[in-house]
Amino acid sequence: MAVKVFASILIGSTETEMKLYEVSARKGFHLFDCLSCRIDLGNDAYERDSLSTAKMERLIETLTEYREIMKGYHVDDYRMVGTSALREIRTALITKDYIEQRTGLKLTILSNSEQRFLDYKSIASQTQSFESVIKKGTAIVNIGGSSLQISVFDKDKLITTQNIRIGRITTRNRIYPLARNNEHFERLLRELLSHEIAGFGKLYQKDRQISTLIATNKELQLLFRSLYPQRESLIITKEELTQACSRIVRMSPDQITKQCSIPTEFSMFVAPSAVICLFLLEHFESESVWVPEISIGDGLAYDYAVENKAVVSAHAFDEDIIAAARNIAKRYKSSQAHIRNVEDLSLTIFDRTRKLHMLGRRERLLLQISAILHNCGKFISLTDVADCAYNIVMATEIIGLSHAERQIVANVVRFNTAPFQYYDSLTMTSSVSREEYLVVAKLTAILRAANALDRSHRQRVREINVSIRDKELVLSTQSDEDLTLEKGTLEEEDSLFEEVFNLKPVLHQKRVST
Repeated sequence: MAVKVFASILIGSTETEMKLYEVSARKGFHLFDCLSCRIDLGNDAYERDSLSTAKMERLIETLTEYREIMKGYHVDDYRMVGTSALREIRTALITKDYIEQRTGLKLTILSNSEQRFLDYKSIASQTQSFESVIKKGTAIVNIGGSSLQISVFDKDKLITTQNIRIGRITTRNRIYPLARNNEHFERLLRELLSHEIAGFGKLYQKDRQISTLIATNKELQLLFRSLYPQRESLIITKEELTQACSRIVRMSPDQITKQCSIPTEFSMFVAPSAVICLFLLEHFESESVWVPEISIGDGLAYDYAVENKAVVSAHAFDEDIIAAARNIAKRYKSSQAHIRNVEDLSLTIFDRTRKLHMLGRRERLLLQISAILHNCGKFISLTDVADCAYNIVMATEIIGLSHAERQIVANVVRFNTAPFQYYDSLTMTSSVSREEYLVVAKLTAILRAANALDRSHRQRVREINVSIRDKELVLSTQSDEDLTLEKGTLEEEDSLFEEVFNLKPVLHQKRVST
């Protein structure tokens, strides 16, 4: 591929940043320019639930300037994203439309799971050792404006990711006014963290040892770069963090600005960021924390480089999404043998019928997640499985999926057993678009057929050949077992498949013994 110029624009809680990269097959991708404008959107978003006119206009002016700079650099492609400062305001959709109309730039407001996924893609893009790092217990912690995200990796796989509603901006704004002094503020924040992190440990960390802690946070980047300007990588020992935290907590924001050369917009939130980081270091019993100097923009550039085959991803990120789904299924005591079989059968049908459904790799992933989670509702109720499964999926963060994608999975899981709702009826209770509805219909039809093939939960049908003959989807298997139940269930479930694909699924059995 020829050299391309890619721009990432991040609208964050305290600054709006544009990074420019050169992307090529020979050199991969590298950053060649970075522009940043400090706009404190977080205080407005988290305290007022909306953005002031003055800050909105400053944001528009900044983005307009970025657009002109992009023209000067002859940018080939870009992606502009907003995080929690835009996601959590009540006028999110109106604000998104206003920004797009005024700037001519397309904006994506990231869901929390998408944002965190890009966080650790950014980390992976900046280190060749990411794979070796996550082989042992590793926690990636993002100390955000309104929340704290903890993602635990072990043996190359994502074990869990959880969002805790304690952020550097919200705690500073809500807890600091209650404190008698700075030391009292630290104690109150630690008390708040103690309860939340104890719950995380019992439910998700359990006995898993966390040997590596990675913290992503702008204030910590600025603080430690100021304290240790000669270091190539900001790897901070527990002793160094303890000393820095003890010093910073006792200082006012103005003193932090003067003594550490940290801009005023960030200095207010240095202390809560440092306290939270030290608390987690102590909780995980890690000896040091790595604070990589990255932002979501690096993750966006990494994605773009992979899509354009300029970079070969060393880490299978889709496998992290699948691993997260498997852990959810285990939490709700789903039958592992059954869901593995339904998963394999679903993907076989999907792969053999591509010319029928015309869906891509991403939809295949959504089908796989749906198959893994289709049985989770039974943990709550054996009589209301469909709605319980839907509510579990919608209430559970699945890292890497957008809200729309999670809604597709939730509906596929629900309609696996519940009567299928057609578009006009479904839109009364769900916000799916017409395109998303068609994906739901196709994936549901496939999942129902696959689930019918293991109705007994005894894996009597493990492997199938798929062919199309005379308006029938012929599912052929070799087995000497009694498949009466599977054939009968498939006949009961064939109406939706026939409506969606104009084919009747039929199970053909070939006896192995003669």
